Amino acid sequence: MTETTTARPDVIVVGGGIGGLSAALALSRKGLAVRLHERAKEFGEVGAGLQIASNCTRILDYYGLLDEAKTLGVLPQAMVMKDAVDGSELTRLDLLDLERTYGYPYMVIHRSDLHGIFLRACQRAGVDLLTDQQCVGYENTPTGAKAFFADGHEEAAEVVIAADGMHSVARGMIVQDEPVNSSYVAYRGAVTIDKVLENQVSTTDVVVYIGPRCHFVQYPLRGGEMFNQVAVFQSPKAVAGEEDWGTPDELDAAFEGMCEPIQLGLPLMWRDRWWRMFDRNPILNWVNGRIALLGDAAHPPLQYMAQGAIMAIEDGWVLAEHVGAQHAQRTADGGTGVDWGSALAAYNAVRPEHCRRVLSTGRVWGELWHVDGVKRHQRNVILRGRDTYDYTYTDWIYGPTALTPDEEPPLYPIIPLDSVRLPEGADA
Repeated sequence: MTETTTARPDVIVVGGGIGGLSAALALSRKGLAVRLHERAKEFGEVGAGLQIASNCTRILDYYGLLDEAKTLGVLPQAMVMKDAVDGSELTRLDLLDLERTYGYPYMVIHRSDLHGIFLRACQRAGVDLLTDQQCVGYENTPTGAKAFFADGHEEAAEVVIAADGMHSVARGMIVQDEPVNSSYVAYRGAVTIDKVLENQVSTTDVVVYIGPRCHFVQYPLRGGEMFNQVAVFQSPKAVAGEEDWGTPDELDAAFEGMCEPIQLGLPLMWRDRWWRMFDRNPILNWVNGRIALLGDAAHPPLQYMAQGAIMAIEDGWVLAEHVGAQHAQRTADGGTGVDWGSALAAYNAVRPEHCRRVLSTGRVWGELWHVDGVKRHQRNVILRGRDTYDYTYTDWIYGPTALTPDEEPPLYPIIPLDSVRLPEGADA
């Protein structure tokens, strides 16, 4: 990585994940000197696949990175939702038509590949990239802000962007809260495509099986050479308040009785690691002086909307666009530099409310996926009645990323299950 210079940067970014790197790139493109600090000894990402919708691929195209992403990812033809119990189709999105509707594709890509795209772009842009830098504190100063590091040194800049994740140190300067335990856990497994071709899988679609207290996701990766699976379930140990929860002994039991494609996929899941699913309650202020939250530090979501990484990328784009506008206005007025107070205020006026909607909708969507009994049948009736080309519930999330607050709240995908009357015997 680049060795640090002695010159004070304009911006310090803390955190070298997808959010931090994309924000550093966005701000460097506005002519700012950016220094990024990552706590790990090397840059990298842990995980498997990501879904990135039109509201993200639009930004990748703006940065000139979409073509590179296409070479590493897959453009699926459809997103298909099925009942995990009987395997029947409930609803689908035609992702090729979705691209025509919103102007940009829906893509699935390995998390490490997307991270690498942003890392290489930052290197080309001249971002000062530092590793083995654990930030332990933040402080506002008369001329900007400081970040303090575990090795005892401190660094100052005009502004500090805290992209330091779910357990953000900077978040504690704004609100005293704790992560919220959903009691759900995710298992992942990315394998070469030859290992699943006999397992009734689709090599062209994103398929989501939703069932009682569990769901199972499948889609191809890396140009179709790999196949990604995600198994998510509610942990009985977590519900009971046990500390050691989400362990492999619960995995197979959680999917007992589910359809054959799931049973064929379960043996391929990684069992040496798992991801407990936490989020945080939304907050509507992300800024303290010249210190601003970004990504999971501001809005760690549950995964049901597939918008976690996207929201972080949007954060950096929106902030940089306001920085550019403020700089242009100051230049037009005969001044120099960035009016950071105005830029951060504009960022804070639009992003927290949008992300609040995503976090809140994700929680509701997750509840809907995991219903059982009568409610499962009611949900299925409604989903089967949806027109494939009805984008009522996607416009607010996949449409253009807002730079100003919405005048009217977008429509939430809340389905009134109790309004559905089932035929006699269908509630068994």
